[in-house]
Amino acid sequence: MSADKDTTHFGFSEVPVTEKARRVRGVFDSVASRYDLMNDLMSLGIHRVWKRFTIEKAGLRPGMQVLDLAGGTGDLAALMAPRVTPGGRVVLSDINEAMLRRGRERLLDRGVAGESVEYCLADAETLPFEDESFDVVTIAFGLRNVTRKEAALAEMFRVLRPGGQLLILEFSKPASPLAPAYDLYSFRVLPAIGKLVAGDDASYRYLAESIRMHPDQQTLQATMEAQGFEGCRYHNLSGGIVALHRGWKY
Repeated sequence: MSADKDTTHFGFSEVPVTEKARRVRGVFDSVASRYDLMNDLMSLGIHRVWKRFTIEKAGLRPGMQVLDLAGGTGDLAALMAPRVTPGGRVVLSDINEAMLRRGRERLLDRGVAGESVEYCLADAETLPFEDESFDVVTIAFGLRNVTRKEAALAEMFRVLRPGGQLLILEFSKPASPLAPAYDLYSFRVLPAIGKLVAGDDASYRYLAESIRMHPDQQTLQATMEAQGFEGCRYHNLSGGIVALHRGWKY
């Protein structure tokens, strides 16, 4: 966000702060129906490995209360719900109604339903939950789309119980040897796949740009620490193309 707080980035473009959420919503309205197929194509299926790694680090146990922010089509929720039962729940939350609807459909298809999963249409910057409501908060590939990341992190801290953990899975800054090939893939191949499969190259061009505008590993860790998280650390995955950041509320 710029110094005067009136504008922020939408990919490589500068837009009014009040416009970003609407534009992001438009992107995900467009890609919702093909989101899962595109994830598999874009990552060659490796996104599933990244997500499983995240769940292993979450340390889930029966009875835990979990909030999955920007949970989209429910990949993390499907993995977490069986681990918190009996007695626990996963709240699948997203700001985009189309993505949340798709997530509910997919979880029902996979037999993940009942009291272990709830659904909530919510903005990560203004969460509709009481203080200290959750043992774990997760957000996978969603933080870079949030307009005010500091506000969202403050909300995540607020709703975590003492001893609770935040896990942020997000694209990050790859190691230098990978950068040229990664740039070529992101700005040439990815939009082409989006146009061919989803009929929408512009949305996938935005997604590539949003990755470049997201803070690198050290910057995001410092931002988490500034919002009160302790014991912060990150794990580089696939050479830093993706990183899992973790922090605790003590």
